Amino acid sequence: MSFNIKPGKLLGNINSPDDLKKLSIEQLPQVCQELRQYIIDVVSVYGGHFGASLGVVEMTVAMHYVFNTPYDQLVWDVGHQAYGHKILTGRRDEFYTNRKYKGIAGFPKREESEYDTFGVGHSSTSISAALGMAQASLMKGEKDRQHVAIIGDGAMTAGIAFEGLNNAGASKTNLIVVLNDNCMSIDPNVGALKDYLIDITTSASYNRFRDECWKALGKIGKIGNNGQKLASKIEHSIKSLFLTQSNLFESLNFRYFGPTDGHDVIRLVGIFEDLKNIPGPKLLHCRTVKGKGFKQAEEDQTKWHSPGLFDKITGEIYKKANAAPKPPKYQDVFGQTIVELAKENPKILGITPAMPSGSSLNIMMKEMPDRAFDVGIAEQHAVTFSAGLATQGFIPFCNIYSTFMQRAYDQVIHDVCIQNLNVVFTLDRGGLVGADGPTHQGSFDLAYMRCLPNMIVSAPMDEEELRNLMFTAQQDDMGPFSIRYPRGEGVMVDWKRPMKALEIGKGRMISNGNDLAILSIGTIGNHVVKANEILDLNEVSVAHYDMRFVKPLDEEMLHNVFRKFQKIITIEDGCLMGGFGSAVLEWAMDHGYQNHEIVRMGIPDHYIEQGEPNEQYRECGIHPEGIVNTVQKMLGVKIRMEI
Repeated sequence: MSFNIKPGKLLGNINSPDDLKKLSIEQLPQVCQELRQYIIDVVSVYGGHFGASLGVVEMTVAMHYVFNTPYDQLVWDVGHQAYGHKILTGRRDEFYTNRKYKGIAGFPKREESEYDTFGVGHSSTSISAALGMAQASLMKGEKDRQHVAIIGDGAMTAGIAFEGLNNAGASKTNLIVVLNDNCMSIDPNVGALKDYLIDITTSASYNRFRDECWKALGKIGKIGNNGQKLASKIEHSIKSLFLTQSNLFESLNFRYFGPTDGHDVIRLVGIFEDLKNIPGPKLLHCRTVKGKGFKQAEEDQTKWHSPGLFDKITGEIYKKANAAPKPPKYQDVFGQTIVELAKENPKILGITPAMPSGSSLNIMMKEMPDRAFDVGIAEQHAVTFSAGLATQGFIPFCNIYSTFMQRAYDQVIHDVCIQNLNVVFTLDRGGLVGADGPTHQGSFDLAYMRCLPNMIVSAPMDEEELRNLMFTAQQDDMGPFSIRYPRGEGVMVDWKRPMKALEIGKGRMISNGNDLAILSIGTIGNHVVKANEILDLNEVSVAHYDMRFVKPLDEEMLHNVFRKFQKIITIEDGCLMGGFGSAVLEWAMDHGYQNHEIVRMGIPDHYIEQGEPNEQYRECGIHPEGIVNTVQKMLGVKIRMEI
């Protein structure tokens, strides 16, 4: 991959924060301009997340200018916004490999740099992690060491963020929480916290009077200890007088500062210098604009969260040229199908934790706004909220990415499965997801769902099967029902076919054969179809069965397969440890089939790094050629890949 994008004059000489500190404070606005332009230049050509990093350029420059990183520790929440941080900390010239196979990660990663103090990818972990680091420093006597958690207002809605704030407020640690308030996560933020932050930032009288009083407080504070106490009392009185409700953060024992302009780098430098000298937990509230400096990204922040490749001059997002009709994305099949079902069944509701556009539940939210709910970044709440709805006779389709469902596992067990409630979990991004890498791979859902009593665990092979499973799940008295499907496009152009109920625990035979059997679950079965095309040309006869359900398994089909075949392959795009293949092995042992040769194919017992999905499938050996190679070894035949 060639790379010829040049950074600006100042940025080109910054290889570490030490180089940044050599500049005068008056030069920082130019650094910010060059850094913002470099992100635009590179992401427009090589792809990646976009708007989030543009929105925190000034904050990033100011923090690395003031704090002694990496001794002082910056903890980024989620990490979508950490591109500027990576560029300033020695990764500028390899930034173009961001999110690419064998390149640098799209999120902060401890193994990648000493400046990446905590590995992230999921939201709302920064405060707890930074508090742990700060507590450790306190215990080690490192009183001069600073710890900064940078968290967005969207991520602040998650329970773990409040747990961290509550714990930190009772500590004596040098913890600074920087609240990046732009009213956005990936989609616009929702909920009472958003309204509260708007109340603070839009109180004109408070902001005007605060600015005037801060100047006076600065003079009072120089008098001495008594002056500092008086200044603190006046500061609290101002906030109580002008805010219609008590300050949420100060009620948790944080010193609250702000709101301030998150795009004024010189002012931010001054504030961070002051915060370093104030003991105890502090919160700085910064108002920013996601996509700052790129007009189209400022105007449509959801679309420009991760736009793909685009023209940096016109803002045109490039689309793949393809005149022929192509299959839809699985998320869009879900989004359109749930609307179809909901029109016929008034019990159906849609739930998503802050991913309406990513899950395509926004289709239902637009057409049926009173029956679709975005509950914010709160996966645990989304599951228990769905459970509450189910107790009242509704059928909630709780749509959560596979990797994010991990965060609500106790709620799935305790609030749904034990009570045997009819909550339908539609798990988007099951399997290997591509450039987001190990934090977002949907590797574990088949394993962690199949061990739960009362849970039905299913995966469609194509769009028609997804629709049929959704139709099946909303039948009466189904109980907990899990349907997982992958990121990206399907395989059927003609997918909008009449739906039908499927028999629970029944699979189907895709192709017959005599030499060997392959049992697949989910869309990875399409790789088996392609492999079988090669095998057929080599006159190798392989039977293929789409199991549809991991739990309950189709026992009648399994008996037929094990009686006919001695050599059997199971394949899944989920973890091998405890997944579909393990379920088949367990069944075989329980039913006396100990003499069969069974090979399990799937995601091995390590985390798969970022890259294109096809690169990841190849690494795991579950691409069509990998399947052919496995058949070749088991049968002891020579197979030509190209005929």
